[in-house]
Amino acid sequence: MRLTRYTDYAMRVLLYLARQPDRLCSIAEIARAYGVSQNHLMKVINDLVNAGWLTSARGRKGGIRLARPADQISLGAVIRHTEADFDLVGCSSCIIAPACGLTLALDEATQAFLAVLDRQTLADVLARRGDFLPLLRQPGDAA
Repeated sequence: MRLTRYTDYAMRVLLYLARQPDRLCSIAEIARAYGVSQNHLMKVINDLVNAGWLTSARGRKGGIRLARPADQISLGAVIRHTEADFDLVGCSSCIIAPACGLTLALDEATQAFLAVLDRQTLADVLARRGDFLPLLRQPGDAA
């Protein structure tokens, strides 16, 4: 299964904020850190705010942060929200689809994939490896 760039950006934002839970971060800061388009991140972040995973504060000292602790944010729930299609193969147009057992096997594989992600939280992911913040672009770094 290949996740979309949209989901990739959503996970990056959530991980960035989970690593810094005690402060508000700006969209520009996160975009710069990852070297990605601020416009793309704005769409993703608005969606995450509307879904209740992030909170935002407007104004000069505003920004975004996680709406709940990282150990309460399931990767599976986020990915189900950000991914529109979990079909591994486009079976609907296939002539043998009504009699094909592959569809059931692929559906089972997708459910197993999501079940693993349902058991994982942002906190679990952060605990597995070292701190990634030093790997990101810092203010003043060349683009």
